[in-house]
Amino acid sequence: MTFRTLLSALLATSLLPIAAPAMAAPAPKVRAATLDQLKQPLPFPYDEKANADQQVAAAKARAKKEGKTLLIDLGGNWCLDCRVLAGIMELPEVQSFIQKHYVVVTVDIGRFDKNAQIARPYGVTSLKGVPALLIVNPKSNKLLNGGDRLFALADARHMTPQALADWLAQWV
Repeated sequence: MTFRTLLSALLATSLLPIAAPAMAAPAPKVRAATLDQLKQPLPFPYDEKANADQQVAAAKARAKKEGKTLLIDLGGNWCLDCRVLAGIMELPEVQSFIQKHYVVVTVDIGRFDKNAQIARPYGVTSLKGVPALLIVNPKSNKLLNGGDRLFALADARHMTPQALADWLAQWV
């Protein structure tokens, strides 16, 4: 075995876990190839009258108890990308995956004028777009997808259902 072959083998086995998310799960195979195949009308996922603080606290406690990852979905019913994401999350194969790995809580942000306090503990002082997904380890209360990854699905209407499912799978 040459040095180059040995080095390649060592790099492949030792660095691969660093490059990929540590707990990534295989994404569900989504049958809907395009957004046109989603159930219409798209859902309105955000309860505009809900007490966001109570909902997030309850979801965090449940995620911790069940050993799941907390997914805080910040958005508004006026947002097409938020509604597309909700429609994809309702697909049976995606819904099953989410129920297995996540506790999801949706938080209405109004027109970027309410419930900003939900994101602040994770270092998010302003939303660049929605949906903004906070993927949180409920035991440590640490944000797993910081930076611009919070806003990766803010252009959901230009993504395939499979791409959205793949994004969700990388955090569990």
